[in-house]
Amino acid sequence: MSTLFHVRPMMRLLATGAGVAAGGYAAYAGMTWIRYGRTPPADPAERDELLDAFMPTYDIVERHHIGVSAPVAVTLAAAKDQDLLQAPVVRAIFRTREIVLGSTRDTGGAPRGLMAVVQSLGWRVLAEVPDREIVVGAVTKPWEADVTFRGLPPEEFAAFHEPGFVKIAWTLRADPVGEASSVFRTETRAIATDATARAKFRQYWSLVSPGVSTIRWLSLRPLKHEAERRVRSAA
Repeated sequence: MSTLFHVRPMMRLLATGAGVAAGGYAAYAGMTWIRYGRTPPADPAERDELLDAFMPTYDIVERHHIGVSAPVAVTLAAAKDQDLLQAPVVRAIFRTREIVLGSTRDTGGAPRGLMAVVQSLGWRVLAEVPDREIVVGAVTKPWEADVTFRGLPPEEFAAFHEPGFVKIAWTLRADPVGEASSVFRTETRAIATDATARAKFRQYWSLVSPGVSTIRWLSLRPLKHEAERRVRSAA
């Protein structure tokens, strides 16, 4: 009886927490639906001419940054090498997508490191400034259960307009703050190629954007720690 007395309040607490989380997720998804196509302008520090060359206008944008006590080259190298799936929450988000959309679970061995992984999936490097920034892009139909990414040559990406697709471009970037510090930035932009794709993508993005933002946010601090660890090791 004593155990049952303690279990029932705990179950009620967990149910309440789940309800609050579900309500927060629904609210975020609803706001994403409303804001779709109304992208916030970048502040002066965020402006990215390299990315603008491939996607000057876009339907959605995600921007994140963090200060790092490491030179730009070390910070960018750590960003390229990061393993997002090390975080249990990130693995759970990807697994949730598989369950919700009915995706085929990938059980094959994947390469390690962010850039190696995305290039193995079909993404293509569009531009690169050594030790400072890399721009990656692909065209896709992200609402499909087993999504595929089609990389294009840089000279074709900006002009691509085949109906039914979404163009996505994203960056890894390190801005210098003196000789020994930097600011890491990552920005993701996407635009649909026609009205039908836009309607599908708007619905899809409203569903997944909370998870995407969480993954981006969770990746920042481990990246910072890894870059700063490399500096200490080198010293």
